[in-house]
Amino acid sequence: MPRTFHLDVDDVLKLVRASLEAGNQAHAIAVLQALRPADQAEVFSELRGAEQADLLPALAPSDSAAILEELQDEEAAELAESLSDADLVRIVEEMAPDEAADLLGDLPDERAETILSNIEDPDEVRPLLMHADESAGGLMTTDFLVLRTRMRVREALDAVRRMAPSESAETLYNLYVVDDSNALRGVVNLYRLLQADPATRVSEVMDRDVLMTRAEEDREAAARLMARYDLLSLPVVDADARLLGIITHDDFVETVEEETTEDIQRLGGSAPLPGPYLDQSVWAVARKRVGWLLLLFLTGTLTGTVLRLFSAELDTVVALAFFVPLLIGTGGNAGSQTTATIIRAIATGDVRLRDGLSVLWHELRVGLLLGLAMALFGIGRALLWDTGFHVGMAVGVSLLLVVTWANVVGSLLPMLATRFRFDPAMVSGPLMSTLVDATGLLIYLTVAKLILDL
Repeated sequence: MPRTFHLDVDDVLKLVRASLEAGNQAHAIAVLQALRPADQAEVFSELRGAEQADLLPALAPSDSAAILEELQDEEAAELAESLSDADLVRIVEEMAPDEAADLLGDLPDERAETILSNIEDPDEVRPLLMHADESAGGLMTTDFLVLRTRMRVREALDAVRRMAPSESAETLYNLYVVDDSNALRGVVNLYRLLQADPATRVSEVMDRDVLMTRAEEDREAAARLMARYDLLSLPVVDADARLLGIITHDDFVETVEEETTEDIQRLGGSAPLPGPYLDQSVWAVARKRVGWLLLLFLTGTLTGTVLRLFSAELDTVVALAFFVPLLIGTGGNAGSQTTATIIRAIATGDVRLRDGLSVLWHELRVGLLLGLAMALFGIGRALLWDTGFHVGMAVGVSLLLVVTWANVVGSLLPMLATRFRFDPAMVSGPLMSTLVDATGLLIYLTVAKLILDL
């Protein structure tokens, strides 16, 4: 009967370390080999650098390759640097071409070329190094089976039996069909082949309507395409529709995770970290944050400038100062809500640039409703604090305008960022709040000056 499996990393780590400290490397290897690749990598990443460098070459090359494939890119490259050329060649030989290209691409050029020149099939890996990591070409693998249009079904099935990649079963569900010039002509799934008459040509059973992406396309766009159409794989072609490789579902999941992580870090007002948090030095984390922090500091001084401009009015009606945190906090929160909603809608394809005016009109009305609700509460709060009817009206009208303004700005900024090819997440979170703080304060004090006739 199937059982759920829960790995206690700490317990396994203690066992592996105890074996290594006792000089029993064979037992440590046996413990690691009993785990699944993802669990092997998790335990392995917790070992000290010297322990990793000693243990990795001692493992079977296939296990070492699986561990490097599961580790974060930066961590895998650092570990690869500590290995001898001979050990690294043995391990790279066992890696999928796309994973090998990712690893070698993070090594110095001379070292990468040395490894390439010593592996058995460098031509499977070398073309992948030509594509940027952030592109669809940088995600694809060349380790898959291609069928020809002129093949009979029986020949195609025989090719699957004899030549299909044994370690890449996920590439077999959809089989891509090319002509003599390697141009992509169709796709057929394995189940359809098994059902078809063996004497039928592949060109007669394949689906000619194939979704594909160009090698230079951004990997996030390729991931969105796979998500939209529930694809298990996506073919990557050149300008002449020649098949270069395919993106598999595991790479799609990894891309979505990485892009989501980057967006969340940007939402917090920080540049994305290149690897796991605890693997980054204090200096590296501070360096990623300081730029944004300085920018927010400079924009934050706008709030102080507005307060100085209206210092006389604040001295005259001290009660106005009671509501400054309320006004700027509410505006910043409303703007952040809007920005987060629009950024997610852009990421999922629900909103496109052509929808800009519709988004603006939608959020304007949402802002008016929210602003009206907050205005009523604001007036009530002012009256409870016994600040007077006119101060209450100033607070209420300001809340209506500030929340509406925050929704408008929060809807426009992500659309403008997308239009000028910036990541929309860069204009959200703290930056959005800081901008609305200053402008919201200006609105509040201007309204108060008019209503109170200051």
